[in-house]
Amino acid sequence: MTDVTTAEPTRLRRIIAHPASLLLIGFVLMVAVGGVGSIALNKLFGALDAAKNTPLRLLGAVILAALFILAYKGYKRWIERAPDRELEFTSAGRELALGLAGGAMLFTVMTGIVALLGGFEILGLRGAGAIWSMLSLAVFSSVFEEILLRGIVFRHLEVWWGSWIALALSSALFGALHIMNPDATWFSSVAIAVEAGILLGAAYMLTRRLWLAIGIHAAWNFTQGWVFSVPVSGGQAPLGLLITRRLGPDWLTGGDFGLEASVVAMVVASLAGVILLLLAIQRGQLVPAPWRQVR
Repeated sequence: MTDVTTAEPTRLRRIIAHPASLLLIGFVLMVAVGGVGSIALNKLFGALDAAKNTPLRLLGAVILAALFILAYKGYKRWIERAPDRELEFTSAGRELALGLAGGAMLFTVMTGIVALLGGFEILGLRGAGAIWSMLSLAVFSSVFEEILLRGIVFRHLEVWWGSWIALALSSALFGALHIMNPDATWFSSVAIAVEAGILLGAAYMLTRRLWLAIGIHAAWNFTQGWVFSVPVSGGQAPLGLLITRRLGPDWLTGGDFGLEASVVAMVVASLAGVILLLLAIQRGQLVPAPWRQVR
């Protein structure tokens, strides 16, 4: 009988395999793919021009999203050297559909509560408006940000320090990244960190795949921007399906940043996130910190 032994990994391989190294490499890779891909698509046919509201812009966003997914799969295979479970296509359709329905419902419920409190009015019906721009934003932002924040940052922090610390740090980073958006405030960043960080992190923890989180993220942005014509994380209000206006104090309406910076949004989305967290814990999906694991 031949004695077969597994070769000891090299020192370089051990350094690369550390969660901190994988996090840094993955983060840089995804940002680079986003930057280079956006420049290339704009150079070729201006597909991602923010001023354009055409099907071509949506096509560009879909192509870029596909590049993100391919880059992640390549990263998993050749850098991490692990199976791609986060973006595997098994159950992808069902989880994506659930996420899309859940994200749309959450934002609709939150908007309805703000309206009941006198902070939001529907004045009329506009029509298609900036539907292609809003669809492209939903596709691009959801795929890129979920791969980056949950697939790369959260996942490696979780291996390194456990689920709770990973959830806290990835949520804080998610909020901090939004401070650079137009009309952002410290409160809007805290709101994003709390409501979206917990909700989307819990969606990943529950399924251990990214499709549910991608669906929630995409539908939240699309419903906010196109259906209710509300600014998506700051900036100018888009021309959406409905003609609307926000009334009252910033704590209720979210101010110029949009309804996602409303206290109502924080409560509704955070409650949904806690429910998903409890389901994840019930399924045994919580990863303890390494120093608390039974050896």
